[in-house]
Amino acid sequence: MDNKVLQVIVALFIPPLAVYMKTGKIDNTFWLNVVLTILGGIPGLLHALYVVLM
Repeated sequence: MDNKVLQVIVALFIPPLAVYMKTGKIDNTFWLNVVLTILGGIPGLLHALYVVLM
């Protein structure tokens, strides 16, 4: 299984973890995703997919 496919699957369930897997560090992108996930699951999911796929 390709690493990107795994990250997309993880993004569906735990978006901040997928962002961390992609960036490899806890930075502003990670914290933005945490906030978006807390405020609403869909914005966090969309942001995680954007980070993973770009």
